[in-house]
Amino acid sequence: MDQPVLQLQNITKQFDGTPVLRGIDLCVNAGEFITLLGASGCGKTTTLRIIAGLETPDTGKVLLGGEDVTSLAPNRRGVNTVFQNYALFPHMTVAANVGYGLRLQKKDKADIRTRVEKLLELVQLEGYGKRMPAELSGGQKQRVAIARALAVQPKVLLLDEPLGALDLQLRRQMQFELKRLQQQLGLTFIYITHDQEEALNMSSRIAVMRDGRFEQIGTPAEVYDHPRTAYVARFVGTANILRGTVKRSGPVTCIETPAGCACAAAQGTPPAAGSTASLAVRSEQVQFSTDLSADGMDGVIREKNFAGGMLRIVLELAGGQQLVASRHGIDLPAQPGQQVKITWQPDHAVLVQDEEAGA
Repeated sequence: MDQPVLQLQNITKQFDGTPVLRGIDLCVNAGEFITLLGASGCGKTTTLRIIAGLETPDTGKVLLGGEDVTSLAPNRRGVNTVFQNYALFPHMTVAANVGYGLRLQKKDKADIRTRVEKLLELVQLEGYGKRMPAELSGGQKQRVAIARALAVQPKVLLLDEPLGALDLQLRRQMQFELKRLQQQLGLTFIYITHDQEEALNMSSRIAVMRDGRFEQIGTPAEVYDHPRTAYVARFVGTANILRGTVKRSGPVTCIETPAGCACAAAQGTPPAAGSTASLAVRSEQVQFSTDLSADGMDGVIREKNFAGGMLRIVLELAGGQQLVASRHGIDLPAQPGQQVKITWQPDHAVLVQDEEAGA
């Protein structure tokens, strides 16, 4: 079996006595696109800086290609970093920026020129070599920064929210460009963001971080469709969390709520009958009917609004809890104030760990 390109083993880090990383482990294989996803302050940037050698962990090891590099300087690790603010040298041309690392390595001038031309073609900036950074758009500057990072052929490319300064349309375009580049080169990318859309669109795996720990690591489909915790369900996409007492336990487990029974697929060992459990169901999976003789939980439509191509419907269950359902389009036969029956397919919901409920 091939050696993982990167391993983090029980990494901890404190700043001024405050824990920032709480014993994290991560194994990254060659050619993966791993995204560290989390809210501000969760520890993702500190993790990236430790991989890069810009911070030293209090405990634990960083292994690159099986070699312990925990105490090695950044320039001896074989990794490179692309930052959000580009960090281009304003007095150098595009070509000089891209070739900077190669000149530090004292490569032959002709080889540098050839390598720079190939990289500019790769990032679709051929013919831009003589321009200055001030003559470039934000997206073009980011492409130059990526080409410069790739020039020295790193084992791992680290990307620290590189699209954060771009407008929405350009950011989406660059998401596809980065993924294309990563697949074309077969390089290992470790990307950090707080944007769930970026993570879902680009990653081969996502590591959701919370309070200095990995809450869940999995493919985009695993994290979205089978969140392990209520936090992951809410943070990645729009999920409704329902809590209740287990009425029927099994691969499909049903819990009793003030509005009626709700069922979901159990992940792992089903909870015992009579215990407290929580389920997560995505807004797009929530169905409702104005036929009050149908099966389902009792509820009422409270509001509807249109946002980003989706109709968002707020439903209030008997007992007062609100759920959100979503639909494409803007038409909805039912109106606010109307009574409805609310359902979903049991395999479209999952049981999750929920700290607030103690489940």
